[in-house]
Amino acid sequence: MANKRVLKRAINLVCDELFAEAVAATLYGNDHHRDNTEAVLYCIMKTQRDYVCRVSHPEPGMPQRLYYKNLREKFSAQVSEIVDQINNL
Repeated sequence: MANKRVLKRAINLVCDELFAEAVAATLYGNDHHRDNTEAVLYCIMKTQRDYVCRVSHPEPGMPQRLYYKNLREKFSAQVSEIVDQINNL
Protein backbone atom coordinates (compact mmCIF):
# COMPACT_ATOMS: atom_id res chain seq x y z
CA MET A 1 0.00 0.00 0.00
CA ALA A 2 1.25 3.46 -0.82
CA ASN A 3 1.65 6.14 1.76
CA LYS A 4 -1.59 8.06 2.40
CA ARG A 5 0.14 11.32 1.57
CA VAL A 6 1.31 9.97 -1.79
CA LEU A 7 -2.16 8.64 -2.57
CA LYS A 8 -3.78 11.98 -1.74
CA ARG A 9 -1.22 13.81 -3.87
CA ALA A 10 -1.93 11.49 -6.81
CA ILE A 11 -5.69 12.02 -6.47
CA ASN A 12 -5.23 15.80 -6.34
CA LEU A 13 -2.90 15.75 -9.35
CA VAL A 14 -5.32 13.70 -11.48
CA CYS A 15 -8.28 15.89 -10.51
CA ASP A 16 -6.32 19.08 -11.23
CA GLU A 17 -5.43 17.78 -14.68
CA LEU A 18 -9.05 16.79 -15.35
CA PHE A 19 -10.22 20.25 -14.29
CA ALA A 20 -7.70 21.93 -16.61
CA GLU A 21 -8.72 19.68 -19.52
CA ALA A 22 -12.41 20.43 -18.92
CA VAL A 23 -11.78 24.17 -18.90
CA ALA A 24 -9.66 23.93 -22.04
CA ALA A 25 -12.32 21.84 -23.79
CA THR A 26 -14.98 24.43 -23.02
CA LEU A 27 -12.83 27.37 -24.09
CA TYR A 28 -11.62 25.87 -27.35
CA GLY A 29 -14.65 23.78 -28.27
CA ASN A 30 -17.27 24.84 -30.78
CA ASP A 31 -20.37 24.23 -28.68
CA HIS A 32 -20.83 26.14 -25.48
CA HIS A 33 -23.18 24.29 -23.15
CA ARG A 34 -22.79 26.14 -19.89
CA ASP A 35 -24.91 23.71 -17.85
CA ASN A 36 -22.97 20.65 -19.01
CA THR A 37 -19.65 22.37 -18.36
CA GLU A 38 -20.62 23.41 -14.86
CA ALA A 39 -21.89 19.91 -14.11
CA VAL A 40 -18.60 18.32 -15.22
CA LEU A 41 -16.51 20.80 -13.23
CA TYR A 42 -18.66 20.24 -10.15
CA CYS A 43 -18.35 16.48 -10.58
CA ILE A 44 -14.55 16.76 -10.68
CA MET A 45 -14.43 18.84 -7.51
CA LYS A 46 -16.85 16.53 -5.73
CA THR A 47 -14.85 13.46 -6.77
CA GLN A 48 -11.62 15.01 -5.51
CA ARG A 49 -13.10 15.92 -2.14
CA ASP A 50 -14.78 12.54 -1.75
CA TYR A 51 -11.74 10.40 -2.51
CA VAL A 52 -9.29 12.48 -0.47
CA CYS A 53 -11.61 12.18 2.53
CA ARG A 54 -11.96 8.44 1.96
CA VAL A 55 -8.18 8.02 2.05
CA SER A 56 -8.07 9.57 5.53
CA HIS A 57 -10.93 7.54 6.97
CA PRO A 58 -10.81 3.86 5.95
CA GLU A 59 -13.82 1.66 6.44
CA PRO A 60 -13.75 -0.15 9.79
CA GLY A 61 -13.72 -3.94 9.70
CA MET A 62 -12.26 -4.12 6.20
CA PRO A 63 -8.62 -5.08 5.65
CA GLN A 64 -6.62 -1.99 4.72
CA ARG A 65 -4.97 -3.54 1.70
CA LEU A 66 -8.36 -4.53 0.24
CA TYR A 67 -9.88 -1.14 1.11
CA TYR A 68 -7.20 0.88 -0.68
CA LYS A 69 -7.16 -1.45 -3.67
CA ASN A 70 -10.93 -1.05 -3.98
CA LEU A 71 -10.57 2.73 -3.55
CA ARG A 72 -8.04 2.96 -6.40
CA GLU A 73 -10.24 0.85 -8.69
CA LYS A 74 -13.32 2.97 -8.00
CA PHE A 75 -11.32 6.17 -8.50
CA SER A 76 -10.02 4.92 -11.84
CA ALA A 77 -13.56 4.07 -12.95
CA GLN A 78 -14.81 7.51 -11.88
CA VAL A 79 -11.96 9.22 -13.75
CA SER A 80 -12.81 7.25 -16.90
CA GLU A 81 -16.42 8.44 -16.69
CA ILE A 82 -15.31 12.05 -16.28
CA VAL A 83 -12.94 11.78 -19.24
CA ASP A 84 -15.83 10.52 -21.37
CA GLN A 85 -17.94 13.48 -20.24
CA ILE A 86 -15.14 15.91 -21.11
CA ASN A 87 -14.82 14.34 -24.56
CA ASN A 88 -18.53 14.93 -25.14
CA LEU A 89 -18.33 18.67 -24.34
